[in-house]
Amino acid sequence: ASTGKPMIISTGMATVAELDETVRTARENGCKDIIILKCTSTYPASPEDTNLLTIPHMRELFNCEVGLSDHTLGIGVAVASVALGATFIEKHFTLSRAEGGVDAAFSLEPQEMKMLVEETKRAWQALGKINYGATEKEKRSLKFRRSLYVAEDMKKGEVFTPKNLRVVRPGYGLEPKYYDLILGKRVKQDVKKGTPVSWDIVME
Repeated sequence: ASTGKPMIISTGMATVAELDETVRTARENGCKDIIILKCTSTYPASPEDTNLLTIPHMRELFNCEVGLSDHTLGIGVAVASVALGATFIEKHFTLSRAEGGVDAAFSLEPQEMKMLVEETKRAWQALGKINYGATEKEKRSLKFRRSLYVAEDMKKGEVFTPKNLRVVRPGYGLEPKYYDLILGKRVKQDVKKGTPVSWDIVME
């Protein structure tokens, strides 16, 4: 810790108290960059015993980067850990499981490791941010939604009726739920057939 280099701490079977002591000791001796890895000390580990929900809890408790020391088979658990905030993944690697070895069963071969990198990156990108409503790219899909449109040329003051008000694609007008509300109201200005209905052209 006193070297100031980043430190990776694997939890293994450590208790919260033991982890707290370890992290405090490292920080008190000059280590500022700490990563704590959630680790299940069975080989291979089962998904049921991996308890990934510990990852965001550790981040909250220790205010540092967190990750996963993964001894499960395949890449599914590692990818899932990214969705819970893991920024570091340790995974055993082998050129061929057929060669054997104590950790061969839960080691990844080259193509699998490549897939792990690709899929965890995809998962990280998918996290994005908290967002509601249409994104800029989704707005292009409005053409597939239905909305209110003027179905005939209308003069200022004319009344909206089932004949001149239609629910059609694309979705650039008011939502269909306003259809009954618009019926019977008057148009505020001259409008052409095919004009999307907005509140700007509807008299109160």
